[in-house]
Amino acid sequence: MSAHLAYADEQAAKRWIETEFTDSTLSPEQQLQEMQWFIEAAKSFEGVKISVASETIATHEYESNVLAKAFTEITGIEVTHDLIQEGDVVEKLQTQMQSGRSIYDAYINDSDLIGTHFRYGKVVSITDMMAGDGKAFTLPTLDLDDFIGLSFTTGPDGKVYQLPDQQFANLYWFRADWFAREDLKAQFKQRYGYELGVPVNWSAYEDIAEFFSKHVKTIDGETVYGHMDYGKKDPSLGWRFTDAWFSMAGAGDKGIPNGLPVDEWGIRVEGCRPVGSSVERGGATNGPAAVYATQKYVDWLRDYAPPEAQGMTFSEAGPVPAQGNIAQQIFWYTAFTASMNSPGLPVVNADGTPKWRMAPSPKGPYWQEGMKLGYQDTGAWTFFNSTEQKQRLAAWLYAQFTVSKTVSLKKTLVGLTPIRESDINSQQMTDAAPKLGGLVEFYRSPARKQWTPTGTNVPDYPKLAQLWWKFIAEVTSGESTPQQALDGLAKAQDRVMQRLERAKVQGECGPKLNKPQSAEYWLNQPGAPKAKLANEKPQGQTVAYEELLKSWQSE
Repeated sequence: MSAHLAYADEQAAKRWIETEFTDSTLSPEQQLQEMQWFIEAAKSFEGVKISVASETIATHEYESNVLAKAFTEITGIEVTHDLIQEGDVVEKLQTQMQSGRSIYDAYINDSDLIGTHFRYGKVVSITDMMAGDGKAFTLPTLDLDDFIGLSFTTGPDGKVYQLPDQQFANLYWFRADWFAREDLKAQFKQRYGYELGVPVNWSAYEDIAEFFSKHVKTIDGETVYGHMDYGKKDPSLGWRFTDAWFSMAGAGDKGIPNGLPVDEWGIRVEGCRPVGSSVERGGATNGPAAVYATQKYVDWLRDYAPPEAQGMTFSEAGPVPAQGNIAQQIFWYTAFTASMNSPGLPVVNADGTPKWRMAPSPKGPYWQEGMKLGYQDTGAWTFFNSTEQKQRLAAWLYAQFTVSKTVSLKKTLVGLTPIRESDINSQQMTDAAPKLGGLVEFYRSPARKQWTPTGTNVPDYPKLAQLWWKFIAEVTSGESTPQQALDGLAKAQDRVMQRLERAKVQGECGPKLNKPQSAEYWLNQPGAPKAKLANEKPQGQTVAYEELLKSWQSE
């Protein structure tokens, strides 16, 4: 960074507003006022250099390449924004938690760690910082109420522990052009007795998967498949389940953002204390709904996805639907939107509009109204009390800059991971909507509240999350049945929680496991864990996409 740039500069702010931050819900005058506040606040940090880390996705690339430079030129605080793999972010974060040695001045990490952060006492809560040593350095126009993910970063104590920076959901994805073809609609209706459309339940999803894979087989001379997934033994196989396969099936309890007392991981809490994940302790990780969901995952991967999908990881499977031979995907991250609407792709029309759409994922037979329906990733700024105060507060300024109303709409249009209600409802998002395949409509709809990250029932996300992929891999490889693998997973989770209980490191909200009782005892109680249904394949139900959009608008 050359010396003449590294000072607080109103001219730089004007230049950035005129050339880069041209899309904003603020007027240029309001943007400049916001930037003048940053320039003033930064005077306390002359000569300070900070370093922050996040995973590598398009939104964070924009922050690292553009926003870090803008912030440095405008405030004079030199910032290095490192992009590393998601697993590395968690590893560095864990090292800092355990050693008390500051590695980065701030992290953007998933709000899935909210249960970890609020229990260990190593994180400075945003609520405390804004009222305490960060009060003078908190942007007056931050407007926390405008953030759509704030409930995901709030602990049971009501404090906000992380500041949302980007969000994306996993939704249903389908080829709207194929679903609209009269010949395919007629064939489907004749075979299944109902309309081809957006599946409302897993029964319809399965029928549509079978229809395209086994009966349609080819479109325009190309082999097509009714389902896409991945199955390689790899850490990303765990995300497939923790992000939140069992919630879609209906394994947990009612409650938003997460089921109470049993969440979508199958972990039961009493008060704020986790008391078990196995059915014998009142959990649902190895209950009938979870077993059903795991069996469906295996069956669909084997029967309806391309054969090579079984050997793919998350990142290898992600781009496959864009290649043009997948009819639908039950579980598709909206973070892929930008890569799915590039001109020239087989799934994009000549005018740049997509041939595909996204919609809410279908519900499994155990799902009930009032439950979460899927996963939403919320990457959020996190600050540790082991970071030197001046560094932490300078990083707090940068974090606020990256989510400020001056820059947030432009960042949203680049990365398509919206965080602010005001951005979602802006004219610019209305203008972008036709090319985004339902993203804007979803985020404007009341349905979005049913998509939530991992919640506070999970007491140590890094330790527990790493168990999942090893047990699920036993099912994909055929070494274990779903029941055997989930029994193993539930026991392993309980063992980790027992160790946390014995170590007494998490205070009054740390685990305190229930004594085991018979599975029948718990399955006969109301709510999760739920007893096995006599019929796990009710009649398939679909809805026309246009009707779905209308129902959102009328709510």
